[in-house]
Amino acid sequence: MGSDNTVLVTGANGFVGRALCAVLAASDRGFRRTVRAPHPDFPGAVAVGEVGPDTDWRAALDGVHCVVHLVSRTHVLRETAADPLAEYRRINVEGTLRLARQAGAAGVRRLVFVSSVKVNGEATAIPYTEDDAPRPEDAYGLTKWEAEQALARVAAETGLEVVVLRPPLVYGPGVKGNFLRLMEFVGRGVPLPLASVANLRSLVYVGNLVDAIARAIDAPQAAGRTYLVSDGEDVSTPGLVRALAQALGVKARLFPCPPAALKFAAALTGKSAEIMRLTGSLQVSTARIRDELGWRPPFTLAHGLERTAQWRLGKADTHA
Repeated sequence: MGSDNTVLVTGANGFVGRALCAVLAASDRGFRRTVRAPHPDFPGAVAVGEVGPDTDWRAALDGVHCVVHLVSRTHVLRETAADPLAEYRRINVEGTLRLARQAGAAGVRRLVFVSSVKVNGEATAIPYTEDDAPRPEDAYGLTKWEAEQALARVAAETGLEVVVLRPPLVYGPGVKGNFLRLMEFVGRGVPLPLASVANLRSLVYVGNLVDAIARAIDAPQAAGRTYLVSDGEDVSTPGLVRALAQALGVKARLFPCPPAALKFAAALTGKSAEIMRLTGSLQVSTARIRDELGWRPPFTLAHGLERTAQWRLGKADTHA
């Protein structure tokens, strides 16, 4: 089914997966997609069903030398699971462990695992590094950390080379969630009480993330290493609003409000987590991936926001 150089991309029809497959195709790299169910847009993809402890990856792994694992249970806005943490563990930990064990048995050389900065924590006074003690605060971050530990055990048992990437918020064409919501507010000219916020947050454009993934697939020195990855241009929330407004061709509508008042109002309305992400700082250091892999983000923050805005305005496709 594949060659000795084939890359398997799990979750290939997702936000990051589509961008990664586009880059692999443009570089004439042999790759294979997995999806949950047959999809008309991906006629050659291998459907593996629900990801969990019983998923059979063997057909997808035939002839593969590297797996990029993107499938995960992320933040669920309307939680329906009776035991959310157990459901996160079923997919993010047990599903990842099953894939790694079958990959090791199939002779796969390397697995690149896209984790999350949430393994490190939710807020910084100084930028996170890979040497900081993990302090995940929610089920998503906790299970990403548990998955990283499970992969380290499989690597020790089988010789499978594991590379872990921890991105912060990923944006770009096709983005969803809070970033899309903020962009829509800015595009509609909604006044935002964020002018007084003085924070710094690291982001990563999807084009930069998939470039880092592509580097991690082949770099010999990446084996067994963990890397934080970002655009390398940290931005304040009001700075991001202004940059988005410029990219969308509208005027930024910001007005001052003490952050303490925002946090108090958020506590009363059950929106503390959302306000924390808007007012707090979360920065990462990319020194390790720069020094060890020679990686530099190929796209600037301005380029990434411009491409995202063009997609939002219907002027670009969903590829980075």
